[in-house]
Amino acid sequence: MLRSLSWQEKFRRNILGMVSMGFLLVLILMALFAYALAPDDTKNANQMHLAIGSKPPGFKISMIHIPSDNPVKNNWTAFWMGKVSQGTTLPISQYAVGQDTLRVTTYQGDDIAGLLKKWPLNALTDADGTFVLDQTIQEHTFWLGTDKYGRDLLSRMLIGLRVSLAIGFIAVFISLLIGVTLGAVAGYFGGRWDTVIMWLINVTWSIPTLLLVIAITLALGKGFWQVFIAVGLTMWVEVARVVRGQVMGVKQLQFVTAAKALGYSHWRIITRHVLPNSLAPVIIISAANFASAILIESGLSFLGIGAQPPTPSWGSIIKDHYAYIIMGKPYLALIPGFAIMAVVMAFMLLGNALRDVLDVK
Repeated sequence: MLRSLSWQEKFRRNILGMVSMGFLLVLILMALFAYALAPDDTKNANQMHLAIGSKPPGFKISMIHIPSDNPVKNNWTAFWMGKVSQGTTLPISQYAVGQDTLRVTTYQGDDIAGLLKKWPLNALTDADGTFVLDQTIQEHTFWLGTDKYGRDLLSRMLIGLRVSLAIGFIAVFISLLIGVTLGAVAGYFGGRWDTVIMWLINVTWSIPTLLLVIAITLALGKGFWQVFIAVGLTMWVEVARVVRGQVMGVKQLQFVTAAKALGYSHWRIITRHVLPNSLAPVIIISAANFASAILIESGLSFLGIGAQPPTPSWGSIIKDHYAYIIMGKPYLALIPGFAIMAVVMAFMLLGNALRDVLDVK
């Protein structure tokens, strides 16, 4: 007699599901340690150098760092939230070290002569009071190029990944909290509760999602957390409908009747007996909602009402550079576009894998 495969074994045999889950786990780790991985680890990766704006991937240039007269000590939170910018950093094309002076020629463009600047060596010393050339002038490689403001695009993409995943997690959490609660109440109690909640669901469902998000965002104001709340408040409807249908079927089963006969409270029956047997479809919907939340946030940022500058967002990066597609530098808009596509596809493939694994048929 052949034994039935457990859901873990079924999932491990789903190659696309395993690859998608591995890819998403890597992205989550990259988002958590974004500032440790980003070449520009200043807050929001917002270090601008207009002279090197819109440079192609792999662009290399020497940079000189002039320390601040009043340096600010970065604490351990800088590892997670970015460092406070210290001093001044400039791109240079040439430099020469004299006996007590460092002369540099700033970079203004490939065919433009730069400005000559001088600094005394004693102003460029390290903590020990020694001038170290390798610490003052370093070669930087911009692996994904620079945006139109001369900011490192790789660093902006890494911080933007954190924004996209964060809005997915928080929006899905809000939608589950509201949707599961209302769906369970409507399905279990029925009657007037069901009528009122279904009316609310139908009214909310009749409004276009993007229009509703824009209205909520304008009501709450522009900002990082406002977008999270707005997206979450528009994604609970499908969860509520699915949970309601599942609860209506489960509450007719014998173990629920037995629990009522034993005098258990409605709260205990719902939380310990009904919901645990109703949430398999919700897991699948959550994966799809995660992808939808990322798309909605990108759309809002593209329209200018999502995460506000200088906070990087993949949608805002596309907004700043979509015109460059016809100006010979399409990578500035295509890189974040492909990133959005890859993350959304990974969540959809993961949702399909979970559907195949959890489907009892």
